[in-house]
Amino acid sequence: MDCDYLFKIVLVGDSGVGKTNIMTKFSRNVFSQTSKATIGVDFASKSLSIDDKHIKIQLWDTAGQERYRAITSSYYRNSSGIMLVYDITDENTFANCTKWLNELKPNISHDAPIILVGNKNDVLYHRNVDTDRAAEYAKTNNLMFIETSALDGHNIDKAFITLAQHIYNTNIKVTEKTDELKATDILQYVEPPMEHVHIEEETEAIKTKKKSCC
Repeated sequence: MDCDYLFKIVLVGDSGVGKTNIMTKFSRNVFSQTSKATIGVDFASKSLSIDDKHIKIQLWDTAGQERYRAITSSYYRNSSGIMLVYDITDENTFANCTKWLNELKPNISHDAPIILVGNKNDVLYHRNVDTDRAAEYAKTNNLMFIETSALDGHNIDKAFITLAQHIYNTNIKVTEKTDELKATDILQYVEPPMEHVHIEEETEAIKTKKKSCC
């Protein structure tokens, strides 16, 4: 099926926070206890329907290790949106979010939305990053925020849907209505009703050199 829009979403964050499992849980409903560190970048894709538009989400899972940083930073360009992931059981991964944001900003569009994702909230007894503190950090840095579990799937779909809906509202829906857009319309688009969004069947993993959604 042809797509109406292609959204490039890049997952960033320290190694071991669960980016790969977040991606595979969303795209294929798969979780691996033995997943290996990403080298460079991995890819997957999935289709959503938003306002009766067929949206293909192209997922870029980047390596978190410092030695790959020069390579992966080039993949941020032309991103539709960013998922910045930390591990709620590891304070250092949360502290490093500021470093990731500083690296992202020169390489992405100013209007590319970023969602802060606190992963591994299935192991609350090991929590080291308080939810309220992370939410306040997200607010201060103008980020969306959600906690997830790639293990049991908690909020995984919601995280991607929220980001995709925000991309659609701010970069497509507003553009389509530029001529007649009013201030009241903008407020209406900021928090879209979730019932207008649903997930379609998963699609096959995309290849590195694929350049279109068709």
